[in-house]
Amino acid sequence: MRVRALVLFLLVMATGCDMPASSPEPVAVSDAAKEAPNPSSAEAVSNAAAEPKPAAAAKPTASEPATLPLPAEPQIRLTAEEIRDGWIQLFDGQTLTGWFPNNDVNWHVNDAGEIEASEGEPGLLLTSVPFADYELRCDYHVSKNANSGIFLRTLADPKKVDADCYELNICDSHPQFKTASFVGRAQPVKEVGGEEVWKTFHIRAEGKRITVKLDDELVLDHTDDTQGVRLTGHIGLQKNAGHVRFRNVFLKPLSTKPLFNGTDLTGWHPVAGSKATFEVVEGAIQVSGGTGFLETDESWSDFVLQFEARTEAETNSGVFFRLIPGTEAAPSNGYELQVNNTLLNGDRRQPKDAGTGAIFRRTKARWVPSSDGEWLTATLVASGPRFSAWVNGLQVTDWEDTREPHANPRQGRKVEAGPLSLQGHDPGTRAAFRNLRIVALPGS
Repeated sequence: MRVRALVLFLLVMATGCDMPASSPEPVAVSDAAKEAPNPSSAEAVSNAAAEPKPAAAAKPTASEPATLPLPAEPQIRLTAEEIRDGWIQLFDGQTLTGWFPNNDVNWHVNDAGEIEASEGEPGLLLTSVPFADYELRCDYHVSKNANSGIFLRTLADPKKVDADCYELNICDSHPQFKTASFVGRAQPVKEVGGEEVWKTFHIRAEGKRITVKLDDELVLDHTDDTQGVRLTGHIGLQKNAGHVRFRNVFLKPLSTKPLFNGTDLTGWHPVAGSKATFEVVEGAIQVSGGTGFLETDESWSDFVLQFEARTEAETNSGVFFRLIPGTEAAPSNGYELQVNNTLLNGDRRQPKDAGTGAIFRRTKARWVPSSDGEWLTATLVASGPRFSAWVNGLQVTDWEDTREPHANPRQGRKVEAGPLSLQGHDPGTRAAFRNLRIVALPGS
C-alpha cells in the first residue's frame, strides 16, 4: 500500500494535478491571501456600492491565491456550436483538474492525452462536483477481459451498486451484467461490447429516466420508479480490473430554466443606490454607466448556472451569487464569479485581475479562454462549499471554501441560498449578458 501511495504521489507531482485521497481537497490559499478577522456588522455595511478591486500588480505575487495547474495551451475539443449549446469538457486532455480518486488506483494522463489506469484495487476517479440532469459523452478503451464502468449520480464511495449509484458497466466477460447494463438494476436491450477498440457512450440522464447509446445505437433505456431513485451525484470512471482508458469526456447540463426572458427585466431589480444602467438591448442585458447591481428576485443555494457574456475592452464585471439581499449600504455581500478578460503580458495563463471564471478574492482562473468583444459561454456549479466554473467549455476554477461559516460570503463560508446579481463595477464597465439559465441541484 505504501508503494502504491508513493507511486500515486509521484504521478500527481508529474502531472501537476490536485488529487486528494478520498474527497475533494481545497485549492491551497496562502495565509496572506486569506481574509482578515471579520469586521463588525457596522464595518461590514459601510462598504461602497461596489467593493473596490485591487489594481493588478505587474506579476502575480506569492500572497495571491494559487492557480490550478495547466502546463500548456489546452485542447478545446468541443465545437463553437457545442459550446454555445452548453457543452463543457470534464477533462482538459492534460491534467486531472476537476477530478479526485477515491482510493490508490494509478489514475494519470498519458502522453496521448487520455485518462489511464491499470494498477490498484478497484476504485473510481470522480468529478469534484455533482450533476443531476445532463447529457454525457465519453470514449472508452479497455484491454481484453477488463472490468470497468462509468458511474452516474454516484456517491463518492458507493457501497451498494443498486442504491448508491448507477453503474454503467464496461465488461464484456461479466457473467450477469455485461457491457451497457446497469449493474444490479437493468440489462441492455441486446448484448453489445468491444474490447481493445475505442467505443463511445452517449448518456442522457433526465429525472428518473436514463438512456444510453453505444456508438450511436440505443442500448439501454431505464426508468427508476423505486423509492431509492438517485437524482444527483458525482460522475465516476472505474478501474476494476485490467487496463482502462478514457477520453473526450463532455457534459451538457439539462433542465435549466431561463433567468431572463430576453425582452424585459421581469424577475430582476436594481439594488438601491446603483448608478449603473441596466437595459435590454437586442435580447441582452446591457450594463454600463457606473457602479451598481441588478439582482434576481429569487434565491438559490446549490445550482448549475449557464450564461453568455460579452465585454468591451478592459471591462470589469461579475456575477454574484448566494448574496445577502443588497441594500444601498451593502449591495454585494456574496461570492463573485469574475468576468474580466484582461491579461498580463498577453499570456492567457496570467489573468490580470483573477480572470473570467475565477471566484474573485478566492481563486484565479487557470486559463482565460475568452476575449473582449466576443460572446463567451460560462458554466458555474455551486455545490455546498465547492465551486467549479467553465469558460468556453474549459474548466478554469475548482475551489472549496474551507473558511469558518458566516452569513456574509465575504467573511466566511456560506452554503445557504441567496440571490444572484450582475455587476456594474465602475464608469468604464460595458458588458452584456444573455441566455442566462439556472437549475437547482436536487436536495438544495
